[in-house]
Order: sequence, then C-alpha cells, then structure tokens
Amino acid sequence: MPTATLNGIRLNYDVTGSGPLVVLVMGTGSPGRVWRTYQVPALVAAGFRVAIMDNRGIAPSDECGGGMSVADLVGDTAALIEHLGGGPAAVVGTSLGARIVQELALARPDLVGKAVMLATAGRPHPLTHTMNRGEQALYDKDLQLPAEYAAAVKAMLNLSPHSLEDAQKAQEWLDIFEYSAAGKPSAGVRAQLGMDRSGDRLPEYRRITTPSLIIGFADDRMAPPILGREVAAAIPGARYVEIERCGHYGYLERPDEVNRVIIDFLAA
Repeated sequence: MPTATLNGIRLNYDVTGSGPLVVLVMGTGSPGRVWRTYQVPALVAAGFRVAIMDNRGIAPSDECGGGMSVADLVGDTAALIEHLGGGPAAVVGTSLGARIVQELALARPDLVGKAVMLATAGRPHPLTHTMNRGEQALYDKDLQLPAEYAAAVKAMLNLSPHSLEDAQKAQEWLDIFEYSAAGKPSAGVRAQLGMDRSGDRLPEYRRITTPSLIIGFADDRMAPPILGREVAAAIPGARYVEIERCGHYGYLERPDEVNRVIIDFLAA
C-alpha cells in the first residue's frame, strides 16, 4: 500500500479497480485491509474504483499518539479524496468510520456524492461510552485481559447470537479475536479511543444534503439500530435499511446482503 503525506500526516492507502471512486472508512482500532475480505472485491466487480486506508492511529499511517479528533480524521478522508482526483466520491464507513462519513458530508459536501453509514449513531450511548472508558483505563493502567477472555467478550459484543450458534463457526471467530487480542494496543489506538465523541450531532445532521443510506444491524449491541434510525430521520431524504441476524460486524457476518444493499444504492 502506498503512503502519502496528506492533511499533515503520513496516510497509508490502497486503490483497486476502475470506475467511479468509492472510499471505505474503517472503525476504531481496525486497519483498512479488513474491507478487503468482502467489500473491496464486490465493489470492484460492480465496476467501482475502491480506496481503503489506515486511519490516523493505525500504523503504518501516523499513529498521532499525542491525540486526535474526529475532525482530524474527516480532514484525512477529504485529503485522500482530493489526492485521488477530487470528488464527488461515494464514501462508506462503519462505526467510527460512519461518523467520519457523516461529518465529512456535513463539512465537505462537494467531495461526497453519496454517503453510506453502517452501524452508526449521532449521539452517545451509555454502553459504548462505558466500554470506551474501560478500554482507555486498561491501557492507562497497563492492564491486559487474557486473550481468551478478551476474544469471548469481543464475540459477544460484536456478533449476532445467530453467528455463534454453530460451534465450529463460533470457534473460528474466537480464534481470530484471540489472535488479534495478543499484545497491548498501540498508542495510536489509544488516541483513537480518547477522541471526544460526547456530543449530540443529530441536530447538525439536518443540514446534510448528500444522498445517504444508513444500514443498521438488528442484533448490534454496540450501535443499537435505534441510533441508526435516528441518523436516518435527521438527514433529509436518507434511506434506512436494517439487516437481520447480524451484529456490529454485520458487514463480515452477512457480507453478501450488506454488499448488495450498498451496491444497489451506489449504482442507482
């Protein structure tokens, strides 16, 4: 993946395919390559040029361990779109990435032709707020949960019970989560966790004019569907789709259905 100096930092990104530009924005603590498993191949096959990136905080992009804001990540995404030829581009984000997309559509509507937000929210939720504080406290006190326990917690919080019914599939997820839980999070991930996301942004989202699609996941504990429906209600003309039998990682649990909804919206 190439690295370019954009918005004052080194930003690691990759572009695949040809056609209209789609930029994919990942959530807290995750690298952009997560999109490669399902979303990038589907979008390229549908005739899009797809860009992924490691958000600031995720190496080899600059970790910015001294701190960052959502506005910084919005500026990074805007700079990448401009670097790749300018907008308007379709921009798709999940979780924190979805909030970045919302704020980008608000701040730079010239760069966003269509916006897709997965597992999103426009205001704080007590569960995610408390989890965030707990994760920061673990880092700051130099504590680390046993990888096996961390994997089980992550599975229960981010996956649908339907995805865990089959013991073999459940074990596959747990193995992935246990492997990723090894080692202390980086200073960049700690900086992402420390960003201020305490404000209610729903009133501001009424000013978004970009055609928008919000996708909620029915069994999402981290961003309950009601929060996505609120975002859809706030953005004029936004469409809301809820996908059953998946949780916060719905784009990995039910990728075919998620991809179909996204592509239908982008191609319309």
